[in-house]
Amino acid sequence: MSEVPMTITAPYGSWKSAISAELLVEGSVRLGEATLIDGRYYWLESRPLEKGRNVLVQYCPKDGRKDLTPAPLSVRSKAHEYGGGSYLVNRDTLYFVLAEDQRIYRMKLDSTLPEAITPENSSRYADLILDKKRNRLICIEEDDSGHEQGAEARARIIAINLQKPLDTTPEVLQEGADFYSNPALNADGSKLSFLRWHHPNLPWDATELCLADLNTQGEVTGVTQVAGGQNESIFQPQWSPKGELVYVSDRNNWWNLYQLGQETPLWEKNAEFATPQWVFGMSTYGFIGEEEVLCTFTESGRWYLATLNTRTGEHHTIEQPYCDIESLHCEDGKAIMIAAGTDSFPAVVTFDSATHTLEPIASSNSRTLPTNLFSNAQAITFTVNDRDVHGFYYPPHSPSYSAPEGHKPPLIVFSHGGPTGATSAGLNLKVQYWTSRGFAILDVNYSGSTGYGREYRDRLTDKWGIYDVEDVCAGAEYLVERGLADPERLLIKGGSAGGYTVLAALTYHDTFKAGASHYGIGELSSLAKDTHKFESRYLDKLVGPWPSAEQIYFERSPINHVEQLSCPVIFFQGMEDKVVPPNQAETMVKALKERGIPVAYITFANEGHGFRSGDSIKMALEGELEFYSRIFKFPLAEAGPGITIENL
Repeated sequence: MSEVPMTITAPYGSWKSAISAELLVEGSVRLGEATLIDGRYYWLESRPLEKGRNVLVQYCPKDGRKDLTPAPLSVRSKAHEYGGGSYLVNRDTLYFVLAEDQRIYRMKLDSTLPEAITPENSSRYADLILDKKRNRLICIEEDDSGHEQGAEARARIIAINLQKPLDTTPEVLQEGADFYSNPALNADGSKLSFLRWHHPNLPWDATELCLADLNTQGEVTGVTQVAGGQNESIFQPQWSPKGELVYVSDRNNWWNLYQLGQETPLWEKNAEFATPQWVFGMSTYGFIGEEEVLCTFTESGRWYLATLNTRTGEHHTIEQPYCDIESLHCEDGKAIMIAAGTDSFPAVVTFDSATHTLEPIASSNSRTLPTNLFSNAQAITFTVNDRDVHGFYYPPHSPSYSAPEGHKPPLIVFSHGGPTGATSAGLNLKVQYWTSRGFAILDVNYSGSTGYGREYRDRLTDKWGIYDVEDVCAGAEYLVERGLADPERLLIKGGSAGGYTVLAALTYHDTFKAGASHYGIGELSSLAKDTHKFESRYLDKLVGPWPSAEQIYFERSPINHVEQLSCPVIFFQGMEDKVVPPNQAETMVKALKERGIPVAYITFANEGHGFRSGDSIKMALEGELEFYSRIFKFPLAEAGPGITIENL
């Protein structure tokens, strides 16, 4: 009989863990924009140890992997601030957006000397496609030349002559709408499909699918809106090998796949075959045959992989180990995706339709960790004022430690960003960092999150700062009632819009005893008046039209009611943040200091909206842990970075 290993008894929060902040940085990368072209696989790696530099990686089954973009080049579009759709490969040539100056460059795959094909100006580019018939590059341009005069950036679909790109003015194929995305040519180049949308909508509110007729010279001779519009969100229009236009629509509440000319879905299912289009280039399906689609969909918080025949409607869900799948692209019966399991890191994964085999070819983390270190997500549903709310609960877990008998763990409620977004059960070391130290985690898909149909997503209409806040509070109270959390150590953290939910929950409710705001929003009216174009009208739907709803903005802004905030808060802020400017955090910090409430303010000089540098990521984790340990007076297994906490 084998002996059961003894565990060390220690207070929750003080357990020593192998999942260190360094582990999230050293040997760790963020994967994105996977694609498959001419039998070769490509993806971007954002590397914290290189200050977040985005490196384009190529993998060839015969030759292995190699970096295509040498240091210090970083591939990243800043269109819509969030970017995406930042590169294109055609045969032996790479086209990409350079992070430093936002120009498009081209470079031979066997070279390290890029050549600019767009001029030095204030434009940003995304969604690059090639018009091979006319030797030109088609893409989205976001022209911000009127910024100094207070004008919004202008969106266009343009065509760049690749023969002499800097000697000819790009041809404007479409302009006039507030936003464009997803340009795609049919096989003979006679039609260009694209999405457009208009203020105050965002792409998950209402988009229009359009078809432009092109003459032999590539000039637009007519444009027709063929789907979408009011209260209908269209996602990823794509031409099939047979020349049919396929797209995703939520016209029946759920984002399902459709084919142009057919009113019913190709597969009618209470599941989402799309995700909110925060960035360019997102993809959830592709063709692995003339009539065969490989697709991913989310149901009850988990992503699945399936095949679908567009002619017969026959479908088959593929048994596979992943619960979070994105960036799915297909070519000639093969596919690439980025996928994570509950106990496996996000990885670049290939798929062969002939054998239905999946093979990881690159991982987001080079370390091999035993799976017994991980806390497994448990899907939960709780009720708030007669509405069901979903989330994932992670119990504290360590193979080496246990808490004293009768003790209950501190609980951290995670509030995701967006707020139009979602969390998943895929392995996330930023969750495991806490659970392995003795914290319980509740990752909430509050009302307004995606993955549960349009009605669930639309719950936040006029209710941001109300329903989301009620949901995170109710989730914490639900776990307390079940004996899974210490009611005196309920914590909440979130970034960006999730940071707003944090600050609103701490201000308007007394459920939580402390919180952490990562580049969070404290004052709504300034966000309505001073943010980038993509989100400049976001709050019209979430709060109310500005400025007619000014009083509502005032009432829901935590910064205007700081006298109601009476618990400790730590703030993390990038000083180059254009989405949520630093003055929001600074005003809140000043008010808390003046009221004598413990507060910490950690800034990062070279960070924007979200932290990319390894040093920043490390400080944000270790600083937050130290903050909680000093507020709640539990020992740390290892010394923290020595943050300054005012009024403690």
